[in-house]
Amino acid sequence: MDKFNNMRVFCRIVELGTFSAVARELKCSTMMVSKYMAQLEASLGVVLLNRTTRSLSLTSAGEAYYHRSRQLLEDLADLEAATGQMGERIKGHIKVSAPIDFGGMYMVPVIERFLLTYPEIKILMTLDNKPPNLRIGNFDISLLVTDTLDPGVVARKIAETELCTYASPAYLTEQGTPQHIEDLSDHRCLHYVDTPHGDYWLFNVAGELQRIKVDWLLASNNGRALCQAAALGMGIVRAPRLSAAPHLQNGELVEILKDYQRPALAVYATYLQRRFYPAKLTAFVEFLLDYFGK
Repeated sequence: MDKFNNMRVFCRIVELGTFSAVARELKCSTMMVSKYMAQLEASLGVVLLNRTTRSLSLTSAGEAYYHRSRQLLEDLADLEAATGQMGERIKGHIKVSAPIDFGGMYMVPVIERFLLTYPEIKILMTLDNKPPNLRIGNFDISLLVTDTLDPGVVARKIAETELCTYASPAYLTEQGTPQHIEDLSDHRCLHYVDTPHGDYWLFNVAGELQRIKVDWLLASNNGRALCQAAALGMGIVRAPRLSAAPHLQNGELVEILKDYQRPALAVYATYLQRRFYPAKLTAFVEFLLDYFGK
């Protein structure tokens, strides 16, 4: 019996939530995953998982064993990575998660330059506005545009952007320019979804955050699409300046309600805390800091 293999399988069951998800990841049958778990529990003489037809949960022994096992497996991975990199060039795969707008607009030029510097690296970038759970292991690094952070990760600020309110000159000529945030109730709004604030927009009013519920005409999880709609005169949009930048530069959008602008949002590179960081990850993060710092 390969106890390390069974330990890995157990940890992945805890992290992914089902035997079938682990079986898909390992490209084996669910029956084989069950066999690995049975072997592990038999060797330890304790039950690690409570199983029902609908759910899995850790026993008290399972919870303690998971945390120690996860640390042991991470230490082993660190040791193998550190040894494997001795005397070698930086190489391997880096799995990156990034927000749709930021990743689509700004990450490709960064990656292009990084790969010219480190030609033995390959990067898999997934664009998604929902922050991933790094503990699951699908990503090495997650880029976030946020004002709140998970305390369990390392976060390096690589850039920042203002969250502002925009409209096209044509729309403002036709509908008038709102002077106060309460005026938004009389305007067509273009709403960015996938935020913790639901249908509300947050503004800075005398140093305090105030929520305004908007009656949106169009909603999307893509800020570039919403900024394009605003540039066409469809309504008012609230979006990061990073997303609106092309339309601001050519005059298709102008900023309004400047007195109510919130503090800037930071763009972070986040990754799990660990004792040893692979050289490829360190090189990528430092490259991001240098690139956006210029």
